[in-house]
Amino acid sequence: ELMTGYTMLRNGGVGNGGQPWVLRWSSRIRLTWLSFILFIILVFFPLIAHYYLNTIDDADDAGKRIFGPRTGNELCEVKHVQDLCRIRESVSEELLQLEAKRQELNSEIAKLNLKIEACKKSIENAKQDLLQLKNVISQTEHSYKELMAQNQPKLSLPIRLLPDKDDATFPLPKSNRNCRLHNCFDYSRCPLTSGFPVYVYNSDDYPFGSSLDPLIKQAFEATVRTNVYVTENANIACVYIILVGEMQEPVMPKPTELEQQLHSLPYWRTDGHNHLIINLSRKSETQNFLYNISTGRAMVAQSTFYDAQYRPGFDIVVSPLVHAMSEPNFLEIPPQVPVKRKYLFSFQGEKIESLRSSLQEVRSFEEEIEGNAPADYDDRIITTLKAVQDSKLDFVLVEFTCKNQPKASLPTEWALCGERDDRLELLKLSTFALIITPGDTHLVISAGCTMRLFEALEVGAIPVVLGEQVQLPYHDVIRWNEAALIIPKPRITEVHFLLRSISDNDLLAMRRQGRFLWETYFSTSDNVFSTVLATIRTRIQIPAAPIREEPAVEIPHRSGKAAGTDPNMADNGDLDLGPVETEPPYASPKYLRNFTLTAMDIYRNWNSAPGPFHLFPYTPFDPVLPSEAKFLGSGTGFRPIGGGAGGSGKEFQAALGGNVPREQFTVVMLTYEREEVLMNSLERLNGLPYLNKVVVVWNSPKLPSEDLLWPDIGVPIMVVRTEKNSLNNRFLPWDEIETEAILSIDDDAHLRHDEIMFGFRVWREARDRIVGFPGRYHAWDIPHQSWLYNSNYSCELSMVLTGAAFFHKYYAYLYSYVMPQAIRDMVDEYINCEDIAMNFLVSHLTRKPPIKVTSRWTFRCPGCPQALSHDDSHFHERHKCINFFVKVYGYMPLLYTQFRVDSVLFKTRLPHDKTKCFKFI
Repeated sequence: ELMTGYTMLRNGGVGNGGQPWVLRWSSRIRLTWLSFILFIILVFFPLIAHYYLNTIDDADDAGKRIFGPRTGNELCEVKHVQDLCRIRESVSEELLQLEAKRQELNSEIAKLNLKIEACKKSIENAKQDLLQLKNVISQTEHSYKELMAQNQPKLSLPIRLLPDKDDATFPLPKSNRNCRLHNCFDYSRCPLTSGFPVYVYNSDDYPFGSSLDPLIKQAFEATVRTNVYVTENANIACVYIILVGEMQEPVMPKPTELEQQLHSLPYWRTDGHNHLIINLSRKSETQNFLYNISTGRAMVAQSTFYDAQYRPGFDIVVSPLVHAMSEPNFLEIPPQVPVKRKYLFSFQGEKIESLRSSLQEVRSFEEEIEGNAPADYDDRIITTLKAVQDSKLDFVLVEFTCKNQPKASLPTEWALCGERDDRLELLKLSTFALIITPGDTHLVISAGCTMRLFEALEVGAIPVVLGEQVQLPYHDVIRWNEAALIIPKPRITEVHFLLRSISDNDLLAMRRQGRFLWETYFSTSDNVFSTVLATIRTRIQIPAAPIREEPAVEIPHRSGKAAGTDPNMADNGDLDLGPVETEPPYASPKYLRNFTLTAMDIYRNWNSAPGPFHLFPYTPFDPVLPSEAKFLGSGTGFRPIGGGAGGSGKEFQAALGGNVPREQFTVVMLTYEREEVLMNSLERLNGLPYLNKVVVVWNSPKLPSEDLLWPDIGVPIMVVRTEKNSLNNRFLPWDEIETEAILSIDDDAHLRHDEIMFGFRVWREARDRIVGFPGRYHAWDIPHQSWLYNSNYSCELSMVLTGAAFFHKYYAYLYSYVMPQAIRDMVDEYINCEDIAMNFLVSHLTRKPPIKVTSRWTFRCPGCPQALSHDDSHFHERHKCINFFVKVYGYMPLLYTQFRVDSVLFKTRLPHDKTKCFKFI
């Protein structure tokens, strides 16, 4: 067929059939080429593709292989995709479920919104009811005030009377000897509200001023400058004072000259009424140069009086001014223990007038018992005392002849022997010091007797005054029978028996009271002058000026930080500690009896009442504290709500009860550059019931950080700036403290609310005690013969640290203004021991130990920075402090106790009919 076709082509394609053949041949050619092309595609294309793919798989970059063999990890990725798919399906299902829940919550929110709207309406209704109640309360209070105004007269301060300068209408007594307050004193110049202003003449303006003893004049002027009652306005003065002695012998003016100079004083007003002439004695031989001078209606204060000169209740017997320009050295004063000393009693003196006759008529002790009286009582005294000395039953020392020249003295007066230092050394060895009054019964008191009394009290020898007719210094306001024995001279034969029969406890009490009298009224020029003024003020019944409070200089600070709640502090379960105060802070009532409290009331309260008032430095004529009502006696005279009704445990928890059901306390917190610790401690006070305010004593010269944000605990926080870094600042009587109760607490102390409230309740039952948590005690070191401070756990204690303790604000005044300055100086020196000093003070005044509450011995917060008490020298310093304080007080005032107060039913609820109100054990 191929040949045929070829022939046909070569012949021009015309053959048999011509044109049709060509078409048939063309169709065959196309089918052949199509088959050939398909063969090529089907055979060679797979081979080329296989070769190309193998070339790619053999490349170095394994990641470019697309169709090559897969590894195991790549297979896992495939499975991971499947897991993700399954997760997607699960998430989709959960989303559907959440959507359903969202729809349910939306429906619940809609329901709650409806409830909120209902509550808002209820609140509005409650506000309306509250407003109505407030209106009712306001109307009730207004009605109560109107009722009180109808039943009580309206009182206002009286109009002050100021008589004319030349008042001649004052009635004259028959003689100056008959002068008493009612007929020689002008009360119109001294109203009750006057404040007792006193005008003091300048002695240098008058001729007799050059004759005054320089030391006495200098001491007197220094005292006048600091006295609260002294005024420079003579027109409003109640009393006018002029100093006339002690005078120096060579330049002493004549009596007529001195009298003329006194009568020429600008405010003498013809008779000298409301004037006080002071004649101070620094020596035992001071002369009574006012005896022959007409003093008119002026009062006289001196150490020597004759009965024709002395006007009882009008003139004043003063003590000698021995320490004119110097403070007494407490380290030189002998201790008050041991009670009994070497000599039972001692006496040294000489009386020239009667000594010779007494020696000639010496009689035996048996003759005196038989009643054969000697020439006078002084002779009997000499004979009896010599007989006691010769009997050698006790060691006594009596000398009736001075080894050296005796001091000058008045007739019939026993002159002092030797120098002052020699006399003091003998008195330090004597349990009792005999003081024989002058034989002249017309001599009421002499400078020699007052000097013997001063020296005996100074060194702790109990005075035994022979002669009941004597008028001791300030006798109308001081109970001398508590510090001295006043025995009539006819009982001289019984003196030895009486002195031997006094117990050691009574001896120590008398010696301690004598020490108190000497320190308070005799020791310095300030004390002598203040006592003279206080005696006059007490006689005319003018209340004392309030004792000053320490002005608090506040440090500005930002507050507003919401205080957190420490679960350890505020979670008290179902225990109701009391109401958190939502009203303004409630201050303790002020002392309101200033104008109704008579001298007799004060005399009984301060000098006769048992307990702390017996030895308190504030006597009838001392400044009155501004907040003292409850401390003198907490009885209110009415039955208050919440008190005296018994009640179950729940009722006991919810109210303070007692006679003073409404009372708060102030927290005083001392801090020094520990801001974080301080903030944490303040936050722990959030929500504390009965809290009045918090006084933060900032003891650092560096002020708090400006960006420091103080917590808001619901009560005011007063940050007080101090003048210097001193631990004594803890006990300053800040004027911002308006409550009687003070909780002194360290900035790192960690106390629960229930513990604080329990301590507050206990303090209210013992307001004159220190009530706190950490107890300590003192111990006697036998090998070293000294006192030690001990902080070991013990069932016995004598101190409660003031780092967490309640005490009365009264003690803050005493600590800062009355306690010896030497103690505060040592606290500043060691930066330590202020808590020991406060325990010494309170135990000295009350003769009672502190009260420890709960069984806790430590109260430091965990994780706080170390305080000063962790220093190794801390305890050594406290040992020294105790021994120094004992020297200052003269004895160890701390008392041991095994008494501790724990709560029994404080957290217990009992049925009302079975409740027993035993609160403490």
